[in-house]
Amino acid sequence: MELKLYSREWCSWCIDAKEYLEARGYKFTAIDVGEDRQAYEEMKELSEQTYVPTFVAGDHVIANFDTDQLEKFLSEHQINP
Repeated sequence: MELKLYSREWCSWCIDAKEYLEARGYKFTAIDVGEDRQAYEEMKELSEQTYVPTFVAGDHVIANFDTDQLEKFLSEHQINP
């Protein structure tokens, strides 16, 4: 399953999400929507909102979250490293 994290460089929640995923061995693609307008539009379509971070795992999407919410999301959807 492809994992994507839509983020912005300066976003503290995005930095926390990246560190959380990396520390637990998740392989993911980090996409800076501040640098890539097309990725920003893709993120908006997938999540139906404009906030970062947005995490996409297959058909599952969580947007505008903190690491506690991410941990719950990964567990509920059985998304493993």
